[in-house]
Amino acid sequence: MVTRFETTRLLIRNFEAKDADGLFAYLSRPRVNCFIDERLRTLEEAAANVECRSKSELQYAVCLKEENAIIGNLFAVKEEPDTYNVGWHFNEQYEGQGYASESVRAFLSFLFANRNARRIYAYVEEDNIRSQKLCERLAMRKEAHFIEFISFIKKPDGTPKYENTFVYAILKNEL
Repeated sequence: MVTRFETTRLLIRNFEAKDADGLFAYLSRPRVNCFIDERLRTLEEAAANVECRSKSELQYAVCLKEENAIIGNLFAVKEEPDTYNVGWHFNEQYEGQGYASESVRAFLSFLFANRNARRIYAYVEEDNIRSQKLCERLAMRKEAHFIEFISFIKKPDGTPKYENTFVYAILKNEL
């Protein structure tokens, strides 16, 4: 299924082969631990990753409308019957310009209107202040604070470093 929707400044669409360079630009050095396992080491890996993402109905490239150049991505996982777990990742070069807010707001609206979502939630690590503030700007409610919830990296001694994680959520009827 081909999906495209726009905001004032952004085009949100399925991944395309030309997105490999842009995806590599930010996934070659992920700054948030939850994306460590998505780290790309080569452009060939990026091309294969884009190919895989292009086949998904819930993986989207966020592009500057004027250039159709990828600056980040949005993703969702459907939980039957009508709940979606969402997330996002952006190139740090484009931070602080409102692109994340603009695209995630449109993404939530898209899921509610076009995918019949009733509830949407996001996991956000305790040290990811930017994503916490984004959830709050989008009127998502903080529902949980899990202590030592998940591990993405190891401590110097090789043991898992567990991260504290928040859950933010919004219901369709809260819009």
